[in-house]
Amino acid sequence: MHNHHRALGLAKAPSVGIANAAEIAKLRPVQPVTLLRPHAARRAARFFTQKFPGRSLYAVKANPSPALLELLWAEGVTHYDVASLGEVKLVAETLPDATLCFMHPVKAEEAIAEAYHVHGVRTFSLDTLDELAKIMRATATGDDQASDLNLLVRLRVSSEHAKLSLATKFGTEPHDVKPLLFAARQAADALGICFHVGSQAMSPQAYRDAMAQVRDAIVSAAVTVDIVDVGGGFPSSYPGMEPPPLEAYFATIHETFEALPISYSAELWCEPGRALCAEYASVLVRVEKRRGDELYINDGAYGALFDAAHIGWRYPVALVREPTSDVRPMNFSFYGPTCDDLDYMVGPFELPGDVGPGDYIEVGMLGAYGCAMRTAFNGFGTVERVIVDDEPMASLYGGSVALPDTNALKG
Repeated sequence: MHNHHRALGLAKAPSVGIANAAEIAKLRPVQPVTLLRPHAARRAARFFTQKFPGRSLYAVKANPSPALLELLWAEGVTHYDVASLGEVKLVAETLPDATLCFMHPVKAEEAIAEAYHVHGVRTFSLDTLDELAKIMRATATGDDQASDLNLLVRLRVSSEHAKLSLATKFGTEPHDVKPLLFAARQAADALGICFHVGSQAMSPQAYRDAMAQVRDAIVSAAVTVDIVDVGGGFPSSYPGMEPPPLEAYFATIHETFEALPISYSAELWCEPGRALCAEYASVLVRVEKRRGDELYINDGAYGALFDAAHIGWRYPVALVREPTSDVRPMNFSFYGPTCDDLDYMVGPFELPGDVGPGDYIEVGMLGAYGCAMRTAFNGFGTVERVIVDDEPMASLYGGSVALPDTNALKG
């Protein structure tokens, strides 16, 4: 055990057997430490595979860790939403039997060709006739057009219920929906419609409104639709952003899907990212300096706290100190370790008023996007990883590792 303590800076692979943040803080790590909770990701995966009334595709961009991909696969997540050739290769190498769905609506023709011909990708999203033509060229073999494509036309829908909009960059213009659906129907083995209501959707109404647009599109184009993909947007819990239970989202999606003018055999898909991995990781940081209500910590905007800096995301925080502080809490902002003024996280982050240099703080819910956005800017990219077995700082999954199979909705 003595050698293990000396290793914090640990090894590149996650260490196992330290139970919680408090035990790690006792080791006085100089660098930030990522705390991994595989049990939390397994619980989230089971929740979606058992309770969502359709198929769940993991959105790899939220956290592309091979270890995470493997544990999601072990819990029944067989389909993966990939947005680049790099993600295609990563998942293909990590999970050779996984089904890959290339759901970025604007792709390099070379990437489409390699995905299709080399990695077996058959599912592609698109939002223009130009992209459809590109897909058809890239997947052809000589003069023979591909006959095994799943083509999903992405609609532009509102992000009014989401904390992060995804309403402007992608999505078919309303006047182009009918001709694009008709053209994609001719080219596809299976035709789908997909959308994204925005990240961290705080109300099931977001999906109800979007499904109304799906209905209008199907009626207008008079095409047979085989797949309806409601995308991502499923929320996690953060300070000031406590969403309704995920079952409420699933019930709304199921109700509106059943009312669509589609065949009984049509499939319902979703693309959870944040909801599957947010609870998987947190980061233990050290306070290096205090200036009034500002704390200088050893991770920040160019590390796991990108969203806290650039979009003002409020992550849960806790002072990790024994004995615990009974000083009245106050609101703090953070500065990260780099020399850049942009390395600033306004918060507010509520901590005991006596927090100061040498203290450790756990920042929670960083399994989604936090770990994925980390850089080595200014030489501060070194982060150790440790597997812990305590509960995440917030959870939408009730703390129960075993869930009943309520998949009767799938009919």
